[in-house]
Amino acid sequence: MEIDGNILAAKSLVRFGVHHMFGVVGIPVTSLANRAVSLGVRFIAFHNEQSAGYAASAYGYLTGRPGVFLTVSGPGCVHGLAGLSNASVNTWPTVMISGSCDQADVGRGDFQELDQIQATKAFSKLSVKASHISEIPACVAQVLDWALSGRPGGCYLDLPTDVLHQKVSESEAEKLLTEAEKNRTKTEPEIVSNSKIEEAVSILRHAERPLIVFGKGAAYARAEHALTKLVETTGIPFLPTPMGKGLLPDTHALAATAARSLAIGKCDVALVVGARLNWLLHFGEPPKWSKDVKFILVDVSEEEIELRKPHLGLVGDAKHVVEALHKEIKDDPFCLGSTHPWVQAVSNKAKDNVAKMEVQLAKDVVPFNFLTPMRIIRDAIAAVGTPAPIVVSEGANTMDVGRSVLVQTEPRTRLDAGTWGTMGLGLGYCIAAAVASPGRLVVGVEGDSGFGFSAMEVETLVRYQLPVVVIVFNNGGVYGGDRRRPEEIDGPHKEDPAPTDFVPNAGYHALIEAFGGKGYLVGTPDELKSALSESFSAGKPAVVNVVIDPYAGSESGRMQHKN
Repeated sequence: MEIDGNILAAKSLVRFGVHHMFGVVGIPVTSLANRAVSLGVRFIAFHNEQSAGYAASAYGYLTGRPGVFLTVSGPGCVHGLAGLSNASVNTWPTVMISGSCDQADVGRGDFQELDQIQATKAFSKLSVKASHISEIPACVAQVLDWALSGRPGGCYLDLPTDVLHQKVSESEAEKLLTEAEKNRTKTEPEIVSNSKIEEAVSILRHAERPLIVFGKGAAYARAEHALTKLVETTGIPFLPTPMGKGLLPDTHALAATAARSLAIGKCDVALVVGARLNWLLHFGEPPKWSKDVKFILVDVSEEEIELRKPHLGLVGDAKHVVEALHKEIKDDPFCLGSTHPWVQAVSNKAKDNVAKMEVQLAKDVVPFNFLTPMRIIRDAIAAVGTPAPIVVSEGANTMDVGRSVLVQTEPRTRLDAGTWGTMGLGLGYCIAAAVASPGRLVVGVEGDSGFGFSAMEVETLVRYQLPVVVIVFNNGGVYGGDRRRPEEIDGPHKEDPAPTDFVPNAGYHALIEAFGGKGYLVGTPDELKSALSESFSAGKPAVVNVVIDPYAGSESGRMQHKN
């Protein structure tokens, strides 16, 4: 008996450990999706390849296994580049698989013809094409392995139409699968030399104002327990990047998030674990950082360390390196203690800033500003307990205020715009979180602009009955209402809405109701509390449309809560 390329590709995915796949089907990949499902893969079908790609990238981050998504050829592949590029910039293991036109018709203007290998190269660690059915298993194994190796990232696999229709015997297919499995590469994490570990510990030991900074690379590496031991053994204050929040609870006594400006501006040594010294950390440069600060940079990528030129670079897996640091310290312990001047300075500043923020948060402002509903959302999430909901956030003001107000107490429970500042990823990330973490509630906290990029995927939530509650901060536009200065309102189209404007009081809640989900329209604290209590308890797809004062936010999206 013979099988075709669709079946062999599906068998390859299953054999090499793929449990979920996201995508948009059509010619020539519908059969591949159906075959994968019949073999046990859960396929989540989206409306848009961008959202499917964002879902796959977040899945890769949350599970530590490559997120896989499937697209059709040509424009489907182009739409998928959004997810592939997002994965590569965030360094999350992801594989995009696209069908492509018949190889015999390349260059003749075939249906949806595109040189997809060339198109994906800028966003991919590896782009390969299976030119014959016999190459499918090896190619599938290769992209899955490359996505995980070294610094994780996106990979691309091209499956031409003719290859999907070619056939081999079942015995030949089994032979190809066995051979591909035997030849899979597994890279062992680099081991940091004892001398470098000793040097790092010596620098920390002699620091007057040390700081531990960690990011989503540490979260991906499952370094939370190692970091907790290191922080609590040494008494060094810590600062997470936005998606590093929760590796240690935001409520921890040594958390420096609310004293961020002081912590990074005054520290003399910064141990940076799984976070890049990019724009999110002000490139590690003055004036935000002291010109004399010594960086100890822990990163899985030697190239990253060479780029940043820290005082000391430790190449390796975040978890393993932090464990080695803790082991070295344990033999000759030191601890700053709660009365240490640096710890007290950070703690006092954090408490002061939290107190100031709480004064603002305590006010019930109606029509809503951003703070009042965010406080209610924070309290509703806290009331869920453990396992804590996964929070997905995007938008300008909505995301930035949420970073300050929403509290993460468990690792990998915050997903947002990330390194690339990507908008439109909200629903894709929500779906990925629900699929990757069954048993957890997922809460999307979205600006209306961010929500609009992928709003149609609420139908996907309903179709798969995923436990996702999407909260839309509806302020009638990008940043809010019409922000133009008088001199900007001119020209033949001055009566048109401003480029930042949306339809005021849009009924976003009605969108999910059209598909059988639950929608809520809220404008007061009691209405929002009731909607969250009901929707969180139900654990069913819902959209909560929170009407915000259109002039409550700021154009930059940074609410300027100085700390």
